[in-house]
Amino acid sequence: MIMPLESLINFSGNAYELAAAVATRAYQLAVLRTPEVEKNNGKVVSMSTQEILDKTIGYKLIAG
Repeated sequence: MIMPLESLINFSGNAYELAAAVATRAYQLAVLRTPEVEKNNGKVVSMSTQEILDKTIGYKLIAG
């Protein structure tokens, strides 16, 4: 899976929230090691970025 650069360029939200959500989701995907992850050669960062930008999954930053 290729990093969705055009979607990243057009992203108008908070970059910090996006980075935190991508990192968290990438960790989840790395731990789960689903067949989809294996199919994409373990490229969890690009997978998580695509999922978040496509709104396949949602995220919410919880202030600490």
